[in-house]
Amino acid sequence: MVRLARAVGTALLLSTPVIVLAVLVQERFAPIIDLDVQAIRDATDVTRRHDGFRTALIVWQEVWQPWRAYVAATVVCLWTWLAKGMKARSLWAFVTMMLGWNLFLQVKLLVQRARPVVDDPVSQAPGYSFPSGHAANTAAVCLTLTVLLWPLLRTRMERAVAVTLAAVVTVTVMLDRVFLGVHYPSDVTAGLLLAAALVYGSWRGFVRPSGDHAPGIPTDPTDPTGPSTEATTRPKRP
Repeated sequence: MVRLARAVGTALLLSTPVIVLAVLVQERFAPIIDLDVQAIRDATDVTRRHDGFRTALIVWQEVWQPWRAYVAATVVCLWTWLAKGMKARSLWAFVTMMLGWNLFLQVKLLVQRARPVVDDPVSQAPGYSFPSGHAANTAAVCLTLTVLLWPLLRTRMERAVAVTLAAVVTVTVMLDRVFLGVHYPSDVTAGLLLAAALVYGSWRGFVRPSGDHAPGIPTDPTDPTGPSTEATTRPKRP
């Protein structure tokens, strides 16, 4: 219960910017609304002028459909569970991503922000706009898998590549949503922040605080063990 409370508390605290942004959006705070509308207008103008760019955006949109991302991520979780013996850590990753998938949808239904209205639409998408589901789910997958795989990345180069790849994928998906005109910049920003709050909060609940010497529970991302008996050290026989 202590770890659960720590996870929820951390996630809620880190979600404060998203909550503030959601309120400002609902109240139609002029500076944000004006910036969003102008950004969509400028971005879609660029996309219309370049057919190849538009095609690439649509392909990237389809590649990172949330269900596809989660299917691939689930395969990774199964691999780390079965092949690497990282049972608790793999379960943490899977549960975190599934919670995120549902959470992001619930926030959309709560805020109910309409999609951008463009005179000459580049692309169209169903549902509400805040936060961006593509951005939030992609960020959640990338962040969670980075933490999951961290103990397997033995060199600084491997870790740098993993972090860079996760960042590039997340940012390009965010830009994709704006240049296709289906999400405002504030939508994709909220998606990233909400995903980061969820993943970090979940991790804080998964690990033990420093100074707590409970067996089997990691204190940092480099420890592949988890809060279970799988990593408990057996006492030596006399």
